[in-house]
Amino acid sequence: MKHAQLFLAGILAACSPSEKASSADAVQASAAPNPATSAEAPASGPQLTFPVACVVGQTCEVQNYVDHDPGPGAKDFRCGTNTYDGHGGIDIRIHDMAAQRAGVAVLAAAPGRVARLRDGVADVSVRTTGAAAVSGAECGNGVVVDHGDGWETQYCHLAKGSLKIAVGEQVAAGQPLANIGLSGNTEYPHAHITVRHNSAMVDPFAPALAPAACDVGTGGRGMWRPQAADAMAYKTGAVLNAGFADAPVSMDAIEAGGITAPTTASPMLVAYVRAINLHGGDVQELTIVGPDGRPVATGGQPPLDRAKAQYMTFVGKRATGAAWPKGEYRATYVVRRGSETAVSRTFSVRLGD
Repeated sequence: MKHAQLFLAGILAACSPSEKASSADAVQASAAPNPATSAEAPASGPQLTFPVACVVGQTCEVQNYVDHDPGPGAKDFRCGTNTYDGHGGIDIRIHDMAAQRAGVAVLAAAPGRVARLRDGVADVSVRTTGAAAVSGAECGNGVVVDHGDGWETQYCHLAKGSLKIAVGEQVAAGQPLANIGLSGNTEYPHAHITVRHNSAMVDPFAPALAPAACDVGTGGRGMWRPQAADAMAYKTGAVLNAGFADAPVSMDAIEAGGITAPTTASPMLVAYVRAINLHGGDVQELTIVGPDGRPVATGGQPPLDRAKAQYMTFVGKRATGAAWPKGEYRATYVVRRGSETAVSRTFSVRLGD
């Protein structure tokens, strides 16, 4: 998402499908230009804590970073592809709409005063409403916290009716501000966080990085406190969702959450994965092994034609008897990038116990 500065009269921001993803794999976005990014190292700002009540690698992932490419291309602070053209913040994505409905808090990243906020924008995907429906309210429900000395943080796409603070209120680092929603110009539940200094956007992972440069040596600690920096250690791909189902799955079904788990009586046994931030050329493999240690089903994908913001794959088999044998079924998902394993995940389901 691109997100313009939140003004007293409203919150401006945007999220809509990026040009490099189709409707099947799009999660990235483009919109109106952001305020200028500072080309000089800003003054020392607040030390930031992790701003969402989730665990990276378990209940959420970092989907997008700030775009550091000054032209029409896109690259994150590591010169990787975990961003898109003009993206002006950090996107922390939760698994699905079921998690969103359960409630995941967005937290103040540093102490400060609530300067501006907006509530009342419906939690509906922009794929349903169209971008025109949220024109002028692209950030959706949002909050700006003033940290003093020209520093502020902005939090977008919050759930309608979930704001827990008021303008002028002093907040502590880690204090809940609201819950993650689907408001504004976005297609998936996440929190977009923008850091600004004197109205210029600052990348909290690399605040002093020169335009078009890369930072591969500091680990992206930037303005983050050590615990937050460790939690958000840079990944070149990740598994967002993985599980078993009793029938083939779709991207929409994974996004909705609540997929029906298989039983011994299911007509099919299916393992599925949705991965994010894959690279062009990546090769994916997914295998199910039964309780006896023998393969049940194996599938692979041809090399990806380009970087993918998200990609779903599944493999399965129809039942050949009256019931699936009882016991543990394990699935292993692997992404091979050249001669190396870039991403891997093993997960399991137990039937009949």
